[in-house]
Amino acid sequence: MRLTSVFMCLGMLAGPAAAAPLPAPHQVEIAEGNVTLHAQLYRPDGDGPFPTVIALHGCGGLAGRSEAVLPRYRDWAEQLLTSGHAVLLPDSYGSRELGPQCRIREHQVQTRRARVADINAARQWLVQQKWVAKSRISLIGWGNGAAALLWAVRPQMWSRNLEPDFRSAIAFYPDCRTSFGLGWSARVPTLVLIGARDDVTSSSACHQMVDGARGRSALARIVVYPEAYHDFDRANLPLHAVAASDADMAERGHIGTDTDARKDAQKQVAEWLSR
Repeated sequence: MRLTSVFMCLGMLAGPAAAAPLPAPHQVEIAEGNVTLHAQLYRPDGDGPFPTVIALHGCGGLAGRSEAVLPRYRDWAEQLLTSGHAVLLPDSYGSRELGPQCRIREHQVQTRRARVADINAARQWLVQQKWVAKSRISLIGWGNGAAALLWAVRPQMWSRNLEPDFRSAIAFYPDCRTSFGLGWSARVPTLVLIGARDDVTSSSACHQMVDGARGRSALARIVVYPEAYHDFDRANLPLHAVAASDADMAERGHIGTDTDARKDAQKQVAEWLSR
C-alpha cells in the first residue's frame, strides 16, 4: 500500500492533471510583528485537511515585474497541487517593499533572522486553518530560501509554540558554508538537492554539512547531480542561458535547466513529502 501511494504521488507530480484547470493562487496577509507578511496561497478544491508546503523563494524574490509568482515557483506549486498539497509562498522581500537581493552584499532581510521569522509566522497562520493537515506541514526552499530553511530546522530553533513540528524539509542548492561551519544538524528529515557544477553555492560544503550531521540529527540526505548547475530545476530555460528579464535575479555564475536532474528532483520531492 505504501509503495502504491508513492507511485501514485510520482505520477501526479510528474505532470499537471488534464481533467480540470488548477486553482489560481490568492494572496493572504499574515501578521508578523511590525510586518504584514504577504503570501500567495495555492489550495486544492475541497475542505481538506490537506498536506501543506511552505515554499521559500530565492534571492530574486517571489514576484516578477507583472506576475505575483515567478514561473519557476508557480510551476512547482502547480505540480504539488496535483498531488493534493496546498502551497503557501511567503514574499519575504515584497512584504518589506524590497526588490531582489542577489547582488546586494549585505542582505536587507537576514536569512537566519527575518526569513526564519517569516517561516514561523507562516506556520502559525497555517495551523489555525481548518483545511490544513497540521501534522503534515513541510518546507521547500530555493537558494536563499533554502539557506533559511536550514536555519529553521536546526534543533536550537525549536519552540513548543510550533507543535506539531514540520513534517520534512527540502532544500534546493542552499549556501551550506555557514551551516557546516557551525555544526549543522536537523530536527526533521531534511533533503538537499544540488548540482555538482553549481558555481553559486558549494556542493562539497553541502556534502560535508550533511555528512557531519550523521549520528546527531534527524534523517539528512543529499543528492548531487553530476552535470547540473545552479537553478537546474527551472522549467523552459536553455542550459547556461539567462534571459534578459531575469538578469537582475541571477546571483552569479552559470545557471540552467538540466532535464534529467529536474525529473529526478521531482521524484525525490514526491517521495520525501510522502514519508
